[in-house]
Amino acid sequence: MSSFEERILRRLGLEPLDRRIAGWMRRHGLFILRMGLGIVFIWFGLLKPLGVSPAEDLIRRTVYFLPPDLFLPILGWWEVAIGVGLLYRPLNRIAIFLLFLQMPGTLLPLVLLPEVCFTQVPWGLTLEGQYIIKNAVLIGAALVVGGTVRERESSSDRR
Repeated sequence: MSSFEERILRRLGLEPLDRRIAGWMRRHGLFILRMGLGIVFIWFGLLKPLGVSPAEDLIRRTVYFLPPDLFLPILGWWEVAIGVGLLYRPLNRIAIFLLFLQMPGTLLPLVLLPEVCFTQVPWGLTLEGQYIIKNAVLIGAALVVGGTVRERESSSDRR
């Protein structure tokens, strides 16, 4: 925090509250991040074998060299495995490994189907393009979680 921000917080009497909020976020943020990532991967993954994924057509068009009726369920269960691995801390390393094997494939439509991903290359994104680009956030979050796999579980992260 900049000294300007600190002065304002002090003048307004908000510094103790700010410290408490920041401390709470530090203690619980990683756990909430892991849970959120895990839920997203399980949820999005389950949609594929159930045949209700809004990304199904995009996946079929991108991975045209594999039989989609075989590939989609495998991809879906792969994502579920990533999600479960993120929820259960001892499996985080495996989940991150699976995620980083899968992520390059999620970026393939940007190269193979630019007409589907862009209204104007390289900045004008379609809804599908935005769906794909948001994976940069998932990758960043996975890096944060992955950076903790060698640390002992803290008391706030055992839940």
